[in-house]
Amino acid sequence: MSLIPHKPIRLARHYMDHNYTAPITIEDVSREVALSPYYLIRSFRHVYRQTPHQYLVEKRIARAKELLRNSELSITEICVAVGYESLGSFSTLFRKVAGISPSSYRINSQPTLTPGYIPLCVCLLHGLENQPEL
Repeated sequence: MSLIPHKPIRLARHYMDHNYTAPITIEDVSREVALSPYYLIRSFRHVYRQTPHQYLVEKRIARAKELLRNSELSITEICVAVGYESLGSFSTLFRKVAGISPSSYRINSQPTLTPGYIPLCVCLLHGLENQPEL
């Protein structure tokens, strides 16, 4: 039988899922679930194999990636939208997690506009008339 109280740990995760856009701290989360910050960190790591801070960073960077791919927001606006107050901290964490800077991620995630090569046999088979130059 485990001595870890799973319900407060799930509530902590739920709280972070719904408030990751705000600059929350471990004290905020621990106050919300009525556990000490140290006990919360240990218990959260035991249950989810990562600290609350690691979970929050992962959640924020995942949302930032989504916004970089699918929005026209500036990187500074995305930084604020996912709960960071400092562009430098956001960029450093993004690079650490994603391996590239936010601007490089945005450039690399854009779809390429160059048409793909369609072999002549496929064009003939499917009746495609506007074939690219061969």
